[in-house]
Amino acid sequence: MEVVDSRVQNHQNQMYGHSMAANSYMEQEEEWEREGLLDPAWEKQQRKTFTAWCNSHLRKANTQIDNIEEDFRNGLKLMLLLEVISGETLAKPDRGKMRFHKIANVNKALDFIASKGVKLVSIGAEEIVDGNTKMTLGLIWTIILRFAIQDISVEEMTAKEGLLLWCQRKTAPYKNVNVQNFHLSWKDGLAFCALIHRHRPDLLDYSKLSKDNPLENLNLAFDIAEKHLNIPRMLDAEDINNSPMPDERAVMTYISSYYHTFSGAQQAETAANRICKVLKVNQENERLMEEYERLASDLLEWIRRTTPWLKNKTTDNQLATVQKKLEEFRAYRRVHKPPRVEQKAKLETNFNTLQTKLRLSNRPAYIPTEGKMVSDIGNAWKGLEHAEKGFEEWLLSEMMRLERLEHLAQKFKHKADTHEEWTKGKEAMLQSQDFRNCRLNEVKALKKKHEAFESDLAAHQDRVEQIAAIAQELNSLDYFDSASVNARCQRICDQWDRLGSLSQKRSSALEEAERVLEKIDHLHLEFAKRAAPFNNWLDGAREDLVDMFIVHTVEEIQGLVEAHEQFKQTLGEADKEHSSIASLSHEVQTIANQYQVPGGIENPYTTLTARDITNKWTEVKQLVPKRDQTLQAEQQRQLRNEGLRRKFAEKANGVGPWIEQQMDSVAAIGMGMSGTLEDQLGKLRQYETAVNVYRPHMDELERTHQEVQENMIFENRYTHYTMETLRVGWEQLMTSIHRNINEVENQILTRDSKGITTEQLNEFRVSFNHFDKNRAGRLNDQELRSCLVSLGYSIRNDKQGDSDFRRIMNIVDPNNTGFVSFDTFLDFMTRESTDTDTAEQIIDSFRILASDKPFITADDLRRELPPDQAEYCIQRMAPYKGPNAAVGALDYMSFSTALYGESDL
Repeated sequence: MEVVDSRVQNHQNQMYGHSMAANSYMEQEEEWEREGLLDPAWEKQQRKTFTAWCNSHLRKANTQIDNIEEDFRNGLKLMLLLEVISGETLAKPDRGKMRFHKIANVNKALDFIASKGVKLVSIGAEEIVDGNTKMTLGLIWTIILRFAIQDISVEEMTAKEGLLLWCQRKTAPYKNVNVQNFHLSWKDGLAFCALIHRHRPDLLDYSKLSKDNPLENLNLAFDIAEKHLNIPRMLDAEDINNSPMPDERAVMTYISSYYHTFSGAQQAETAANRICKVLKVNQENERLMEEYERLASDLLEWIRRTTPWLKNKTTDNQLATVQKKLEEFRAYRRVHKPPRVEQKAKLETNFNTLQTKLRLSNRPAYIPTEGKMVSDIGNAWKGLEHAEKGFEEWLLSEMMRLERLEHLAQKFKHKADTHEEWTKGKEAMLQSQDFRNCRLNEVKALKKKHEAFESDLAAHQDRVEQIAAIAQELNSLDYFDSASVNARCQRICDQWDRLGSLSQKRSSALEEAERVLEKIDHLHLEFAKRAAPFNNWLDGAREDLVDMFIVHTVEEIQGLVEAHEQFKQTLGEADKEHSSIASLSHEVQTIANQYQVPGGIENPYTTLTARDITNKWTEVKQLVPKRDQTLQAEQQRQLRNEGLRRKFAEKANGVGPWIEQQMDSVAAIGMGMSGTLEDQLGKLRQYETAVNVYRPHMDELERTHQEVQENMIFENRYTHYTMETLRVGWEQLMTSIHRNINEVENQILTRDSKGITTEQLNEFRVSFNHFDKNRAGRLNDQELRSCLVSLGYSIRNDKQGDSDFRRIMNIVDPNNTGFVSFDTFLDFMTRESTDTDTAEQIIDSFRILASDKPFITADDLRRELPPDQAEYCIQRMAPYKGPNAAVGALDYMSFSTALYGESDL
């Protein structure tokens, strides 16, 4: 059977390779019949396929055929079929029923076929009229070749070779599909299913299909094609499966319908994408225009409301009123004006950005409504600032005028308040007899205190004189409240005279009391001299023994232990000093009781008593053994902490270098110098996986660090790594990997979507990296200029060259940062390397969606475009006013030219 198949295939290749004439069909049939290669089932397959193919076109004219031999005999449906297929009008048919009428109609059809460059040999109208099956099938095959297959062109191959290559390319990625011909390669049905899945993956799940179910595969493909793709069922699944070798003509005819269906869908999708792209640009431009109008109106309205307020310079001559106006002005400067400054800057930036986008997309420049030009806003802003400057100068001068008078009144009040506050209680103090029951030290203290008071009294003489001088000045300036100022000044002067008299009397009384109490003072002095330093020593010792120390190392706790041992050696001398001070206190008490001195047992030089000293000494002796236990416990804790330091350092010294190594490797890939973009993406994915695998090491280190923190360990001399630096390094590594993956994916997307080649992309990357000397991932203006020159840009070293380069910088650096990233550079080079849309291209795209009609309907737009962009077109397209317009027809030509500023739409 394989020999027979090979011979038939060779004959078929010769036929398609030399001629598509009808006689080739008949000659081939006769030759196969003589050699015994003709399969009788082929005629059945051809009759079914050719009939279905004819009906797929005749139904456009609301008719069909049932018997291919009989229904074409009168020539009428044959002529109608040619008119539908070609889109041309044939000669008027003869409507008679005589034989010569039928022959005349068939001849008109044959003449039309011959006019298309097809040589018809051995086929006459009489055979068709007589219902000759082979001749009729040969004629239909000739029509199929000429009008369905001949126009298929793939890489300048013949029609059959081009169709076969198209099938091979579309099915290449699919398992168990190997298209080598138009008969045996299609028997299991997988090739048909692969073609459908390649173009419409939503219609079937190819992964669930099996080569062992040819009938199910064939019926699935034929049913889906008929139901969802409008391709009639031209083949019978059982005939294909049961035939040793399916008829090649029938299979080619059916597959050509797939080619035309999917090619038309591709063309419509491309046209829809082009329209969507242009409409998206137009929608964004309109949004920017609306935002500019809104911001301009809001800013101008604010200036209109604010300017009259700045020009209002009236006041009621009250300082508080002027101060309130000044606070309002400062709030205006600090709160209200800054957002408006930002709004003005944003307005100008948006206007420039909009004009740039319109220019780059071949749109006409945007002209704001009257009174809202950038220059109009600038003039209004200048008027506002002029009024603001005048208002500020007026406020300052008014403040200076009113503040002087207010300052004198406040100065008088402040000095009077201060003096009265100082004198409060002074008369009662000077009249007091408190020193009568005081001891000697208290009397001496009161005397010293009184001497200090007399010095203070003399010093306040100047203040009283200043108060009187200010009161006199206020009187001379005719201050409105001079009466109250004069009354207060008189009260101060009268009180001042009384204080001087009382002070002299108290000084004499204190000197007399001092002489009486001097006799018993020496009894307390010795106790105070001895008790004070010992008490201080006890307080220090007690504080040291209960001190909450904080240590971080074994060495530090060892130092505390040694210091405590030295302290214990001083306790013997301290015990002797305690006994001496206690005996001195006892002697003082005996003398005081003997001479009945009032308050004599109370020591004026110290508040310490013998009981206080004894209690503190007892407490110190009890604290010493407790301190021993505390130091020993801390020493054990520091030994455990030392072990934790070594454990953390061992793990950190392993994780830190690993992170640094990975960072260096990822950074090298990010330079784009290693292989293709797909290779770089693959390596980055590998590093991403490696980082995820290494994550348990970080988690283990985190647990160790938590244990370190819980034990309050803050330093580690065994490693320079900290948990914070390792976390930052880990996060930087993850961020670097994800950022580089995203950048490589964007570059792949840019390369594929913009149609640039891998060589171009590599050339852009190599040139960019060459001039990025510091590997910062960006170029300054001089580096960019050199980079563009290296890529073939002609930028002269003169004014024209500088102007050209400034235009480029405005595109790649609209915010004037002074730097250009690689993504921005790549986007610019991509735009420079690809074509831009034009009004003519958009009109051609709409014409495809409208099936070559000069108008388009709302249903067409909603079917082919996304909902929002379809409605955008429907609302803006004018009604079509040409001849033969359908109901609701829309004019897409004027709409397309309006997008590029070529009409008044």
